[in-house]
Amino acid sequence: MPRAATGYRPLLRTPGAAAFFLTAAVGRVGIAMTGLGLVWLLHARTGSYGTAGLATAGFALAEALLGPQLARLTDRFGQSRVLPFSVLAHGAAIAGVLAATTPAAAITAATCAGAAVPQLGALSAARWAHLLRGERADELPAAFSLESLANATAFLLGPVLVTSLGAADGTALASTIAAALILGGAGALATQGRTAPPPNREHTERARTGRTLRRPAFLLLALLNLAIGLYFGTMGVAVSAFAIGHGTPGAAAPIIAAAALSGLLAGWLYGLRRHPAPARRQLVIAAACLTGAALPLPLAPSAVWLGAAVAAAEAAVPPTLVLLNVLTERTVHPAVLTQALAWNNSASAAGSALAASLAGRAADAWGASAALAQAPAAGLVLLVLSLVLARVLSTAARRSGGAPGAGDPDENRAA
Repeated sequence: MPRAATGYRPLLRTPGAAAFFLTAAVGRVGIAMTGLGLVWLLHARTGSYGTAGLATAGFALAEALLGPQLARLTDRFGQSRVLPFSVLAHGAAIAGVLAATTPAAAITAATCAGAAVPQLGALSAARWAHLLRGERADELPAAFSLESLANATAFLLGPVLVTSLGAADGTALASTIAAALILGGAGALATQGRTAPPPNREHTERARTGRTLRRPAFLLLALLNLAIGLYFGTMGVAVSAFAIGHGTPGAAAPIIAAAALSGLLAGWLYGLRRHPAPARRQLVIAAACLTGAALPLPLAPSAVWLGAAVAAAEAAVPPTLVLLNVLTERTVHPAVLTQALAWNNSASAAGSALAASLAGRAADAWGASAALAQAPAAGLVLLVLSLVLARVLSTAARRSGGAPGAGDPDENRAA
């Protein structure tokens, strides 16, 4: 078999790929704007951060809990049939937030908006897996690297746009633009049926394929996503606490920006080449790198030192996320892949929320160093779970007679 071309250009030249990737990427900028946009909008209207925080928490919690159920319907009926209903429901809910006259109405509408927000990352990743399955399967890490880059870019641009508009008294405009990007991106994606995975409508087939979500390998992958969420949630709070505690609150933004740029560069470089080692082994290496780079974080004596350490640790994050998606695609049946990816996102969000709360308490009680100590702890959890997963996948591959690097009997069936 000829060696697949390296880089991102061959991927985007795949018929239909550039169209769905770009439309989903545009929609994700809107998703990245929504949570912070709700904070600015509702604080401006009510003067209460409590109300704004409850609305944002309702949005995030509803997305985490109901997003996988929306993805399950997508696997069953197909993206082109489910997305229009999701788009209409989300748009109506955001309109409800903008028109709300009481805090209770705003919080309720924001929660409904989170429940209906399209899972654009999972939908786009499922399309890549569908297009590249078979002879082009070795290009999937590069495709998921593209997805990681799109996500990171969205969460760089989105908050900056919201903050700029909010500071200029354009809070309602920020939420409107966010909704327009989501509705436009998801609506355009719904019209591109040629690249969408086929629906799985048969009840017996759904029951059989759905069992892959309860197998040890996928449960471990969900826990790994929770662990990387613990790292995310820790860093957002701990870096801010460090900067404020050292009398340099303005240093937090450059540190976070340096970490984001480091992650973007690492993700871009990782996707440029093929990696001969099995994905499960690469995951162990990435987790070890993240843990090792995070170990010095609690000892940081200055903002410059912390910025360098955070940037080094962040470089291991995009390859880790890519490998988690690759292993998920190889572990679950293709008919439930969208749902599996959505569960991974929910696990990561849950870990981030938990870690943010714990880091805040630690910073209040013992200082920023205690909060930063959660980062290597999360890395250690990630490393241990990746070692366990590598053993489980290796055993499954031997039992199924799969080639080296296979993760589960379903991987061979999918191929």
